Amino acid sequence: MQQSQSKQAVVQAVVNGFEAAVGPDHWLNIARRCPSPNHNERPENEISLLVVHNISLPPKQYGDAFVEDFFCNQLALDAHPYFAEIAHLQVSSHLYIKRDGSLVQFVPFNLRAWHAGVSCYGGRYNCNDFSIGIELEGCDDEAYEAAQYKVLTQVVMALQLAYPAITADRITGHEFIAPHRKTDPGSAFDWQVLFASLS
Repeated sequence: MQQSQSKQAVVQAVVNGFEAAVGPDHWLNIARRCPSPNHNERPENEISLLVVHNISLPPKQYGDAFVEDFFCNQLALDAHPYFAEIAHLQVSSHLYIKRDGSLVQFVPFNLRAWHAGVSCYGGRYNCNDFSIGIELEGCDDEAYEAAQYKVLTQVVMALQLAYPAITADRITGHEFIAPHRKTDPGSAFDWQVLFASLS
């Protein structure tokens, strides 16, 4: 009975009058769906960590669809010289928050997106197995937009309600789970703004 109720439930978080909800299909109601083939099953069906990243393609250029194309293995290699360097990669994230606050979802949360790579959190390796990845359109040293923080707050609140194991102390950055390999979301990301909004 409890399992049946949980499947039918729609988990909601209301922030500033704006409703973000994770549905029973593990998709977010406020996100545009752009399904990526780069995912697989979670080995233990655990969702207990949230990882914040940044991305821009080409680096430090914003406002195009190259990130969506990249996560869906459809990147046009002749569109920019940099793309040849990443053509062999098959990666994805669950969510992508663009500079204007628009939101894209690539993988349902119950599945394993390929965002963290070689990683470790709390002594556990392979963070993809138990985490949700959120990409912000940006780079390490350029300020993120207010619209991105607003949407990120809404998303995190909805995810915490849907997946209670994602507590405040289990929200981290890519740079902290892969410290010798990654630097994002970088010094430009204001963690105090996020946690103040969540509290």
